[in-house]
Amino acid sequence: MPNSPRRVLGVDPGLGSFGWAVVTDEHRQPVLVASGCLHTTSQTTTSERLQELYQQLVAIMSRYRPESMAIEELFFSKNVSTAMVVGQARGIGLLAAAKRHLPVQEFTPTRVKLTVTGDGRADKKQVQRMIAMLLSLPRAPKSDDEADAVAVALCGWQTRPLVRSHG
Repeated sequence: MPNSPRRVLGVDPGLGSFGWAVVTDEHRQPVLVASGCLHTTSQTTTSERLQELYQQLVAIMSRYRPESMAIEELFFSKNVSTAMVVGQARGIGLLAAAKRHLPVQEFTPTRVKLTVTGDGRADKKQVQRMIAMLLSLPRAPKSDDEADAVAVALCGWQTRPLVRSHG
């Protein structure tokens, strides 16, 4: 648990849908400040989409002023092309954090699930139910990407970041 109030930006990178969430605390309890998804269209080039994501993420950082960023470690699945695209979007998040000198916390998907639910093998529905409960939300976030970003932010909120920034 954090010793003093702080703001954590959690991100769930993706090229088409990039989830984000800002969590802070009140009276040592987590509070969701804001969350959402950044979207790009496949009608533009990859480089244009990455630039758009970067600009939108920087705007979110400027508006909500997080003190650190939490992000999942890249999970390499069987689909290499998907992993590469996610890796590119992930790099945008890391670059935006480095430019703002934000410490970055990286977590495995298992660690995020364990922190949020107590079970490292929890499914998405279990994670979403716990997010709603822990943050006293009327319902879980609408999209999986947004919910994943909230879970990552909660994991980051509960873990003190390293002193140094990423990059």
